[in-house]
Amino acid sequence: MAGRVERTVSLEVRERDGAVTFDVRVSPNASRTKVLGVHDAALKLSLAAPPVEGAANAELRKFLARALGVPQKAVTIVRGQQGRTKTLRVEGVGAEQVHALLR
Repeated sequence: MAGRVERTVSLEVRERDGAVTFDVRVSPNASRTKVLGVHDAALKLSLAAPPVEGAANAELRKFLARALGVPQKAVTIVRGQQGRTKTLRVEGVGAEQVHALLR
């Protein structure tokens, strides 16, 4: 019987100029918005919003702003506006606060 192999990938968070940048992987149309873990070094989230007319992006920004204790305007989608994989910039937080979302 083969043993179970676990692969642990850590979330990559870059700090610069009082802000953090990290990748997220989203799954829209979920029953609720929540952190699911890490997928390919990106924070994986389910979003309780459809991927139409920016609703999922708005839900993503709102959820992360609330979870990190910053205003929504501090959360910016730098890349991936229309895709499932996005790069975010969050002003006013450090890498340790982003990693705390996984606990």
